[in-house]
Amino acid sequence: MAIQPIRIFGDPVLRTKAKQVTTFDKELRRLVKDLTDTMLDAPGAGLAAPQLGVSLRVFTYNVDGVVGHLINPDLSLTDEEQDGPEGCLSLPGLRFDTKRAYGVVAKGFTMYGDPVTIEGTELLARCIQHETDHLDGIVFIDRLDREARKAALKAIREADWGDGPAPTVRISPHSTFGSAR
Repeated sequence: MAIQPIRIFGDPVLRTKAKQVTTFDKELRRLVKDLTDTMLDAPGAGLAAPQLGVSLRVFTYNVDGVVGHLINPDLSLTDEEQDGPEGCLSLPGLRFDTKRAYGVVAKGFTMYGDPVTIEGTELLARCIQHETDHLDGIVFIDRLDREARKAALKAIREADWGDGPAPTVRISPHSTFGSAR
């Protein structure tokens, strides 16, 4: 088991758009295992690679007893929306109602490079959208209306983890394809 520390809100890696995965190798499979082990230990419904400090387009999920992963996701969303509570392992203890699409079709790849399509509604759709946002440098509080976002930022300032020292950025063990960190 390879449980890793989860990056907390304020860490710059959480605001950086992750790079596409181009190499499907043993190192990538190790990352998927680390993400899965850390997500299950937390416990959480999903975990994206940037939350472990790795700026690659990879996430894992655990919804309704189904554990899986998706690499380089491309989403198609339904027009129908849902509104419900959402939290994040990078914002411990905070939950706010967040609007999301009710359904999603997510296309991407497995850790072996095989194409895969995941279709889901409700919680699975919410999870896939949330984790894909992480890969784009978006945190769920960015999706809140002005009043709720103000309340979320206040809660972050008051959280015992919200006033800590500036986070350190770990260099990714994966190729950054010529870009810094």
